[in-house]
Amino acid sequence: MIPAPQRGRLTFDLDIDVCVIGGGLAGLTVAREIARRGWSVAVLESRHIAWNASGRNDGFVLPGFAESLDKIIARVGLDHARALWELSEMGLRYVRSTITEAQMPGVAPIAGWLKPSKVDDRDQMAADLLLYEEIGAKLEMWTTEQVRETLKSRHYFQALHWPDAFHIHPLNYALGLAEAAERAGARIFQDTPALSLDAGGVRKRVTTPSARVRANKIVLACNVHLGSLLPRVTGTLVPIWSYVIVTERLGGRLRNALTYRGAVTDTDLADNHYRVVDDDRLLWSGRSTTWQGDARRYAGALLHDIGEVYPQLGAVEAEYAWSGVLGNPLHRMPQIGELSPGLWLASGFGGHGLNTTAMAGNILAQAIVEGDDRWRLFAPFELVWAGGALGRAAMQVYYWWFHYRERSLARQARAREEELQRNEELALLRGGDEQEEIEAKIGAVVPQLPKEPALAELPDDPQQAHLPVEEADVAGGNSAPAERPTDREGSRDGRSQA
Repeated sequence: MIPAPQRGRLTFDLDIDVCVIGGGLAGLTVAREIARRGWSVAVLESRHIAWNASGRNDGFVLPGFAESLDKIIARVGLDHARALWELSEMGLRYVRSTITEAQMPGVAPIAGWLKPSKVDDRDQMAADLLLYEEIGAKLEMWTTEQVRETLKSRHYFQALHWPDAFHIHPLNYALGLAEAAERAGARIFQDTPALSLDAGGVRKRVTTPSARVRANKIVLACNVHLGSLLPRVTGTLVPIWSYVIVTERLGGRLRNALTYRGAVTDTDLADNHYRVVDDDRLLWSGRSTTWQGDARRYAGALLHDIGEVYPQLGAVEAEYAWSGVLGNPLHRMPQIGELSPGLWLASGFGGHGLNTTAMAGNILAQAIVEGDDRWRLFAPFELVWAGGALGRAAMQVYYWWFHYRERSLARQARAREEELQRNEELALLRGGDEQEEIEAKIGAVVPQLPKEPALAELPDDPQQAHLPVEEADVAGGNSAPAERPTDREGSRDGRSQA
């Protein structure tokens, strides 16, 4: 983490054009872009810059959204989905260009995002590829062999590879973005929670512990921490805590497990997302809950996941562990738009990657200053109540079900692959070897049966093998009576018979 400057709290009343509530990535982006357009803007942050999800996420900068593309198309149509996709790619390009323009230290973008499948379904992967290509996405499909050359694990089969995606240090990016916003003219106040707001009228009012702010426009960029400030919006998000660890230095062991240096996602939900950091450490995340848990408690489960996927790493320890809470709408799309005249919302970025925060900040800045109406593309994804405590419980049950179902399907896929490979090896080895030799070559467990006796060891009639000698002679056709003991040895009184 790069050093962060001290920013004080707001202690005096303020009159500005735009007040942004929330000092995360979306709030900092919209503040920077509004300031660059010449408007006065201030950011109110209840704690410090990027203290939660914006600084505690995996650092993936990806195109697209958390919701699957086919469901987006089913909801809004192909052309509308294509326009949404273009906006998501705009967000990705914004992050990359901002890092370069601001010369941000400690961010270090690393190219590439690989999404491997844990089941062997080439046809489905090819269908997904065609669908993405239809909306103009740039990606490629990797074969199982290509995947396993870089991710040396039998857990993975085919994959989709996104060469233009990348990953970064998210907290350093947020701190750099805050400095860029201040250089553009934005003012940032930390430890300044918004206690209440009055969004009626032309001049809106925000009350803080030590001062009041008056502004023509207000942007809410608070995610689940909006709390009682606007309960109607807070209730549309399911809070999801995600857990992250960074391993000890693994040295050459890591190179023996994976050589890919981009971001990796092997699930549609939580388990797992990972990337290499500091050259020989793994940053690994997953095990989501709808309540706040102790990150150290979940470190063991994440280490277990690492061991399952990359057993060649051996024993691995976690040096760092943390968690952050995301806000997930039920439709899994960002919440972007105007709630009432002059009151704007940018929220619901859970599961999307950093691109959507940059996208939302740009969309709202252009809407507020220039009247751009592209924010209306998100109108079909309205605010839907998330069900309160019951909704959180239902979501947790769904996460558990999805987790165990995904693991079960993965085990079945690996078992089918092993059986197929065994059958193929059997077919190749049948060129002359006996069955036992074939089985032994492929490592099968062969029962040891007694050897069949040689022909010379067999009696003329096998039924005689276990008969007494006398019975065997009779059975064999020898009709001469056997001698009695008295004929050979004499009588019991010692006299011989004539």
